[in-house]
Order: sequence, then C-alpha cells, then structure tokens
Amino acid sequence: MGPIRPAGLNRLRRRLLGDHEFLGWGPFLWLLYLVYLFLPLVILPRGDLRWLWPTLLTIPPFLFLYFYRYRNKERGLACVLGIALLSYVLTPFNPAAFTYLTYAAAASTYVVRGLLRALLLTLGLLAVQAVETLYLHQSPLDIAVAVVVCLMCCLITQFQVEGWRRSEALKLSHEEIRRLAAVAERERIGRDLHDLLGHTLSLIALKSELAGKLIERDPRTALREINGVTEVAREALRQVRTAVMGIRSAELASELVSAQALLASCGIELTCTRDEASLPAQVETALAMVVREAVTNIQRHAEAKRARIELTVARVNEESTLRLLIVDDGRGGAVAQAGGNGLAGMAERVRSLGGLLQVESPHGRGTCLRATLPLKPTIAEVQAVRAVG
Repeated sequence: MGPIRPAGLNRLRRRLLGDHEFLGWGPFLWLLYLVYLFLPLVILPRGDLRWLWPTLLTIPPFLFLYFYRYRNKERGLACVLGIALLSYVLTPFNPAAFTYLTYAAAASTYVVRGLLRALLLTLGLLAVQAVETLYLHQSPLDIAVAVVVCLMCCLITQFQVEGWRRSEALKLSHEEIRRLAAVAERERIGRDLHDLLGHTLSLIALKSELAGKLIERDPRTALREINGVTEVAREALRQVRTAVMGIRSAELASELVSAQALLASCGIELTCTRDEASLPAQVETALAMVVREAVTNIQRHAEAKRARIELTVARVNEESTLRLLIVDDGRGGAVAQAGGNGLAGMAERVRSLGGLLQVESPHGRGTCLRATLPLKPTIAEVQAVRAVG
C-alpha cells in the first residue's frame, strides 16, 4: 500500500466532517487534548495501571460520537450527552475522565442556540460530574478544574461559532448583492435593447415597405427611402456598440458596488473613484477579478479601517494606460502571505494582458496594490468602428 496523499487526506476530512469541512483540520488538532486522559501516569502511584484499560476502551466510542456529531446535526445533542456519559462511566477508574466533558461543553454551542442555553447545558453536565466525584470521595479540586475548563471551552467555542455564523451570513449577503446587481443589470439591458431596437427596427421595416411600394412608380423617392434605411441602420449599429460597451463596463461597476457593501458590513470605509472609459472585455473581466480578490483580502486579513480604489486612464500620444490602485491602512504583510491570499493569481492575470502588478505591504503600514495595463482596442471594436465609418 502506497503513502497517503494529500488528496486522500482531504477526502477523509470531508467524509468525517461533512458540512463542517470549512473548519479545516481544527477538529483533528483538538483531539490532542485527549492526552489529558493519561494524567494518571503522573498523579497516581507508579505501577498502578488499573485505569488504563477502561480509558483505552472509551476512546473508540468517543471518536465515533465526536465525528458522528459533525455529520448528523439532528443527532448533535444525543452525541453530546453520549460523550458526557463516557466521562461519567470512566470517572470511577480515571480521575481525569472529565476531559471528555470538555469536548461535550465545547460541542454544546453547536447543538443549542444561544450562549445562555449552552451554559445551562454545560452546567447541567458539570453538576452530574460533581455529584459523582463527591460520591466517589475523589478530590474536590477535580471538580473545580472541570468547571473552569469546561466553562472556558463553552465560551470560547461560542464566540467562534458566532464568528462563523456572522461570516456565513456575510457571505450570503454578499452573494445576494451580486445576484440583485446581476438581475438589475439584466433588466436594464432588456429595457435598453427594447428602447433602442424597438423603434429603430420598426422604422427600418416601415421605410423598407414604403421603398418597395415606390420602386416602380417613383424610383427617386424609393432610393431616398432606401438611403434612409441605410442611415438608420448605421445609427442603430452605433447605439448598439455604445450599449455593448456599457454592458461590459457594468461588470466592474457591479464589483465596486459589491466591494463597498462587503467592506461596509465589516466597518471598513471604502472610497471609489474612476475615470469613464470603454474597456475591452478581457481587461474589464481582469480588473473585476483583481478588485474582488483584493477586497476579499482586505476583509479577511488586513484589519483595516479605511480603503481606497482608484481607476485612472492616462493618455500619452495615441496610446492609453489603465492604472488600478487599491490601498488600505491595515496591518500590511501581504507579500509575505502571497502564497495564500491570491496575489500570485492576480499578478498572473494582469501579466497575461501585458500589464504589471506591484504590491507594497510593509508590516503595520497597510497595503498598496498597483495594476498597470495597456489599453488597446480589441479587434472586434476596430471592425465595428470601420463598419460605422
């Protein structure tokens, strides 16, 4: 059998955690706390191993309940109670059995809504543990340690869960903003095309019909109507080109609106300024993706209070250069984290269009991202200009 590859480990993680895969490898690292089950090696007399076999026998059912809770939300409370029961069963043999209770306390925030309910559930489990400990004449210090550790686990996990829930709600809100922006844009396009082409095509049809009726008895007037059809068609082509340019630029405009909503929900003030310019489709898409990636990094990592996005077009002779500037006043250090925050992908995207991406991100002084691209008309645009001309 060959070595386990990372892809195999990821499949195993997805299988064990189910919908909680977003937690990464955290649930596996938390299992390291099971080492406290073996404290009797230190606190009990040397050679007394009567606690060892009962402890080892409880680990497999604990692991089953631990991972089963992640995959089956509706059985979460039963799993928490089952883990607590393992603590009660093991306590007569192992004074460190309350280690299981810390996992039950941490999981309580997942199975009940609200901090108060999670604390009440944890205190109820601790009360049973305290009664058993006193009945067995074990050290009251064990009770005190269990209470402190379990309440801390409950509170810390509650804050983490609330953070994840807010992050998920923010993500859904961000996606809803994108969806609404796309719907509004489709409606605008529909109205523009109806207003633009409805009247124009009706006029072309009317003039063509009139020219057909006049072509035999009044060729001069028919020719004038045909020339009118040609002029109307040329004007319609020009208006369609303008509308298409507007549709292309709407992608970046939508991304900027979405960026403001995302950062505002995190308490980050975003200022956007841009020069009006018709952008080639591939440049438009690249800029939108760079803005999206950069704003996501600001929201997740920068810890900023303010950010700024500037899009300017500099014209020298007949050539134009597009400059995108994204600045924040956060903690910086983005270059050091380039492997994980998408900077390499942004740089490659800009480079593929003949541009350059520069990042300045000193620690504690924010991040400044500059993207410079040559602004050249596309082949389709050149052909359209020739057709209109």
